[in-house]
Amino acid sequence: MTTAVEPPRPYQSYVYAYPHKTAYRPLPERPALRELWAGEPQHALSLYLHIPFCEVRCGFCNLFTRIGSPEGLTTAYLDALERQAGAVREALDGGARFALAAFGGGTPTYLTAAELERLCDIAERRMGVDLRAVPLSVEASPDTSTADRLAVLAERGTTRLSLGVQSFLDEEARSAVRPQKRAAVEAALGRIRAAGFPVLNIDLIYGIDGQTGASWLRSLDAALAWRPEELYLYPLYVRPLTGLGRRPAEESGAGWDAQRLALYRAGRDHLLANGYRQVSMRMFRRLDSPAAGDGEYACQTDGMVGLGCGARSYTSRLHYSFDYAVNATEVRGIIDDYVATEGFGHAEHGHPMNRDEARRRHLIQSLLQADGLELADYRARFGGGPAEHFPVELAELDSRGWLDRTGPRLALTPEGLAYSDAIGPLLFSAEVRARMAAYEAK
Repeated sequence: MTTAVEPPRPYQSYVYAYPHKTAYRPLPERPALRELWAGEPQHALSLYLHIPFCEVRCGFCNLFTRIGSPEGLTTAYLDALERQAGAVREALDGGARFALAAFGGGTPTYLTAAELERLCDIAERRMGVDLRAVPLSVEASPDTSTADRLAVLAERGTTRLSLGVQSFLDEEARSAVRPQKRAAVEAALGRIRAAGFPVLNIDLIYGIDGQTGASWLRSLDAALAWRPEELYLYPLYVRPLTGLGRRPAEESGAGWDAQRLALYRAGRDHLLANGYRQVSMRMFRRLDSPAAGDGEYACQTDGMVGLGCGARSYTSRLHYSFDYAVNATEVRGIIDDYVATEGFGHAEHGHPMNRDEARRRHLIQSLLQADGLELADYRARFGGGPAEHFPVELAELDSRGWLDRTGPRLALTPEGLAYSDAIGPLLFSAEVRARMAAYEAK
């Protein structure tokens, strides 16, 4: 008689990139960017510009961001961003081409309309990106989605505007330590729709204290009233050094896991019944919406150029960035150091990428998408199949019924997708696990 093995806890880590920045370490050799990018494919790069400022800090937020800015800091930050862009452009091949761009944060729309113009100029004039010719995604908050800022972004070619709402219910917003009113959210959505962006994305969170199945569906229906082309449904995480980080451990156990799983399934089923398809555990796209991405760029393999003190860059041999922190004092110090930097020609913090890590990254970032991993493409790239390279990990997923092997792609089952935040960490290498475990939050 065999004993059923309990599944792992479903909410371990949101794997939006691999390896995570907590696996990065200072690079004593400080490799030159020109050497790092020499010989790298540069025909379809991604450009990411990071703005580390927000008007408030939500209770769940562990992003690299500063609340407010003393007079002159945003100007000094854009000055540094421009210096960095010049150094990076010199390090790239003269024929480097960008296939898509994104402004993230923080909150990019924290910048004034004039500062957003300058941000776009840095991308275009310094980096050589025609923002009207490539998909451009920008993150925003309700209070900073003013008509003048939105007009700049629309005129400069923004194809996707992502609004962090989290909940349409005032009491849930308060519980998540996010001071906002539904009326302000609705007004911002009206301005965004009036600006004419092809794709509107709305972020919502489930698992908030006091949230019920009924209130979750009310919030979803409030979002659906705007017919967003995309919706992201995020489980609430409570991380160290965040406003909610003092939540008692007993409130974050199996009962909370079960609540979040139930809300996830209810939200997923509701969106599938209302004309959306599932792209990943978090992302849902309206069936008749235009594509907001570029078919030329593949996040699993193509390079990314990150500008700003919280951005990361990817080459085939090294993932690199500046230092990382969550604590407000530490973040301010890193931003001040970035603003004072004159020379940006070297990588400072990072994680080397060998053949095994490249395979893992490709597997993780493919498998966590609903479409899964194209087996023929993987075999062509890596000279073998994922079952040969990761037999133990895939056997465990198989044993739980989380893998679909029936077609030319390796994909997660619907239940496997529900456990994406456990499956991603399961596929981490031993070295990355050890580095993340040794990282001291600051």
